[in-house]
Parts: sequence; structure tokens; C-alpha cells
Amino acid sequence: MVRCGGAVLRKYGNFIDDLRLYVRGGTGGMGYPRLGGEGGRGGDVWFVSQERATLKTIRDRYPQKRFLAGTGANSSVKALKGKKGKDCEVHVPVGISVLCDDGKQIGELNAAGERLLVARGGLGGSLATNFMPCKGQRRIVRLDLKLIADVGLVGFPNAGKSSLLSKISHAKPEIANYAFTTVQPELGKVMYADYKQISVADLPGLIEGAHANKGMGHKFLKHVERTKQLLLVVDISGFQLSIKTRFRTAFETILLLTKELELYKEELLTKPALLAINKMDLPCAKDNLSELMKQLQNPQDFLHLLQEEMIPANTLEFKDIIPISTYTGEGIEELKAHIRKSIDEEAEQENEEYRKKKLLLLQTSEEGQVNRS
Repeated sequence: MVRCGGAVLRKYGNFIDDLRLYVRGGTGGMGYPRLGGEGGRGGDVWFVSQERATLKTIRDRYPQKRFLAGTGANSSVKALKGKKGKDCEVHVPVGISVLCDDGKQIGELNAAGERLLVARGGLGGSLATNFMPCKGQRRIVRLDLKLIADVGLVGFPNAGKSSLLSKISHAKPEIANYAFTTVQPELGKVMYADYKQISVADLPGLIEGAHANKGMGHKFLKHVERTKQLLLVVDISGFQLSIKTRFRTAFETILLLTKELELYKEELLTKPALLAINKMDLPCAKDNLSELMKQLQNPQDFLHLLQEEMIPANTLEFKDIIPISTYTGEGIEELKAHIRKSIDEEAEQENEEYRKKKLLLLQTSEEGQVNRS
């Protein structure tokens, strides 16, 4: 964590996804007691979402992290009703949650052009206030960025998520043969022959206990919330974080990833999910895959392999399971096709639900008109 100019921010390298700001609405203008004039209201502070905005830009451009709206104009003989103070608009990234300093959510901005009022200006002086102006609302707010992507890559460190992203998109994440290569979220676009684009987020690797904020913990999991679908990436040879931790088979890894998602927010398990079994170029990979498929078909028969507290209450239902090798390229095109198919199916389902709602509203409206006539 870094402290800068009174603001606290967390960051991965140059990527910032959490920032605190001071906002204050403008003070109202003075009233005019002799003629009963009202002072202008103070300006408001608004957050406005923009595609290219980043929290880093806000930090760099406004080092003091203070955003103040204008004061309302005083009432006068020439203008008994004072003019409203100038509003202050702050451009923020899409996908922002805005919270009070106590953690209570003020609102979210999920699409470009959306606006959120974060500090209201004070009332101008009037008869009700003995013609004295009121101060504007002031508070410290926290901007919490959650990446919005079609697909989120979920896996333990060194499962090959970064390599996979580089294979299916034009993104160039850092790749190495050690854990925690990915220390900041990385976004890539999968391009298809018909010019369809699907966004994929490579997120920092989970470890056991991530739901309790161990490792990247909540820094990782909060970004998973905004992805439409999950793509679990698992090393077919298993996973061991260090010599001090227990070795986990591919099957155990899948269950542990599911458990971490479940403990953080159970709703994550309702997202459509695919499973990519990586490193199929390794020796014994085919034998391990055969064993894994048996375990996934009847998971209840193998739950004794894990301690009871590590067993998820519900297992993820994978739409497809695709063996791949990011080293040889095996299965990559097949995986891209499955990602496209899954996204298209979900979009069609959403469209169908929307059509049904519109039809129901139309029928209700027509019935109301018949009854009135």
C-alpha cells in the first residue's frame, strides 16, 4: 500500500484499482434579507464514467486528490435569485464502485457516460435559514475498480494463464516458469474471422485462503465478479506453491478453486464456466487426463481426497472441458471456438429473456386498454 498526498491507494506496478478522494459540494450563496432574495445553491460534485479514464490518470493529474464544487452566487438587487455554483465533474473509469469511507456503497458506474452524484451543494441563504447559506456535503470516498470482461481466467499460480492469454489474443503478459508472474490484471481481445471480439482477463493467481485475503486475495476475486463467464485453467500435472505446502492433483486443484470462489461469493459459481486442462505436452499427461475425467464424472466418489473444510458445498458445472498445451498450441483453436460458442449462447439466452419481458409488457398494456374501453 502506498500513501500519497493524503490519499491511500493500492496498486500492482502502475495499475491502480483502489483510490481514495476528498469531495466537497459548494457552499450556497448569501441571501438578501431586505428584499427576501435567495442565494444560489452550491455546485455539486459528479463522477462521470469514460472509456479511456484510469485511476492512475486521476492520481497523476490531481496530486492533492481534492475535488471542490463552486460556491453559489449571493443574492443581490440585480439578481434576487443567486446563480447556482459551478459543478465539478471527475472523469472515472467504467466499472467503478463508489463507496463511503465506512464501506457503504454510494453507487456504480458500469457504462460510458453514466453519472453519479457524490457530493451535493449546500442551499443558498433564504428566509428558512435566516438568509445564511448552508455548507455543501463533504466526505472521503473510495473508488473501487472491477474489470469488466467477457471471460475471466481463474487458476493457481503457474497454471499457464498468461501463456494462454498470449496464445488466444494479442496481449503480451509477462511469462516465466515461476509462480506469481501475473501481479496485475491483464486484458486481451480474442479476434474471430467474422470480426467478433471477446475480452479475456488474466488475473493474478489464487492461493488457498484467497477468500480470506491471503496472497492477492480480494484483489483477484473482486475482478472475477464483473466477468460474464469463468475459464478455469488447471495444470494437468498438479500444483504445489512451495516445498512447505501440500502437492495438489488437478482434481484437487479444481475443487480448491471452486471452494475459494464459493467462500468469497457464492454467486460466482452460478456463472457459466469452461475448464482448460493445460500442459498436455508433459509426460503422463494423457494418463492423468483419463484419471481426471473419471473424477470429474463422479466427483462424490473422490471427495475423501480433501479435508472436509476444503470441499465445496456445490461443484462447478463446466459447459466444456478442453485439453490444451500453450507450449505446442494443442487445443488452442478448439478452446477459442468453445469460448465463442459459450458467449453466443449466453447472449442469445439474454436476448430471449428480453424478448419475453417486452412481449409480456405489450400484452399487459393491450389488456389494460381493452379493459378501459
